[in-house]
Amino acid sequence: MTNKRTIAAAALAMALTSVIAAPAQAAGKEKCYGIAAAGQNDCGNLAGTHSCAGQSTMDKDPGEWKLVAKGSCESLGGMLKAEAKKRYDAEQRQNR
Repeated sequence: MTNKRTIAAAALAMALTSVIAAPAQAAGKEKCYGIAAAGQNDCGNLAGTHSCAGQSTMDKDPGEWKLVAKGSCESLGGMLKAEAKKRYDAEQRQNR
């Protein structure tokens, strides 16, 4: 029984560490849209068609993003969320 509790405690500690470390890793970073290669996005997209990393299907999709150092997005050829959202909305209106 003690062994099971030790394993459970270790698993809980690892889970909490990853949850606490995530915001610390994101400090000083920003979402940069339109720079991710296919399959290299960091999380969900503007369209809401997926919510996981690595699910982008085309290079430089303006709805997909990667975390980059704050202030470096535009120099990498990307867009911040407000601009990406405007472009996405404009494309959706065109496709209707």
